[in-house]
Amino acid sequence: KYGLVCLQHEKPFEGVNGSGKHNNWSMSTTHENLLDPGDTPMENLQFLVFLAAVIKAVDEYADLLRTSVATPGNDHRLGANEAPPAIISMFLGAQITDVIDRLLDTDVDDDIAFSAKEGMKLKNVSQIPELLVDNTDRNRTSPFAFTGNRFEFRALGSSANCASAMIALNAAVADQLTKFKEAVDARIAAGEIKERAILEEAKKLFRENKAIHFDGNGYSDEWKEEAARRGLDCEASVPRIFDAYLKPESVELFKRTGVFTDVELEARNEVVGDVYKETSD
Repeated sequence: KYGLVCLQHEKPFEGVNGSGKHNNWSMSTTHENLLDPGDTPMENLQFLVFLAAVIKAVDEYADLLRTSVATPGNDHRLGANEAPPAIISMFLGAQITDVIDRLLDTDVDDDIAFSAKEGMKLKNVSQIPELLVDNTDRNRTSPFAFTGNRFEFRALGSSANCASAMIALNAAVADQLTKFKEAVDARIAAGEIKERAILEEAKKLFRENKAIHFDGNGYSDEWKEEAARRGLDCEASVPRIFDAYLKPESVELFKRTGVFTDVELEARNEVVGDVYKETSD
């Protein structure tokens, strides 16, 4: 009986840890993982580009990701003993954080060296190929954590269909990658060398989206206060959280990526609202 209840409600009893799951997520071509730092300078640059795009997407659409995992049972679970907090943040780990900080501390002209023999070499990110899978401390209080060659989206409840979260995440990242290419193309058209244009745009995203990066204790009251100061989404009311699906930015995102029309979004939002009300009652 208890097992059956757990399948329906992530947090069925007070004082009992709720049931959740991790969604391991990455991007790949037919032969390589795009979030796996490589052994060559070009692979380093590729990794930085896709990392920057994911960080930007999660920061810009954190409310949408929070909406994608919202259920009555899961909202009682999030922030409990073994579940990540409801506030969406990203854990990158000490090594990746150090790479980004060093990258931001230097000029692009100093970051890139060109050699007829070696091609492009990124001076400031030479440690990236030495990363090992799960070389981070896997901060268990983070809802969205980098773990070596992938991210773990840890806020899903045990009864959740992962499709909802993956639709939101994939749409956000796909949209950001399109914007990234447009920005790089504009830089190249203005006369920048391709590699320099790519790295400049990646650095811009790293710099602009630092607020979503948090490697500390997500359970602490201090983090809740700090998250609010950073301007992160701290909404706790599930009915209001559901409204993120119908925000103009969300509607335009799904329409641009060809995922949902506005009518489909309205229908989905009505369904999740009805399910929430029935479950809560």
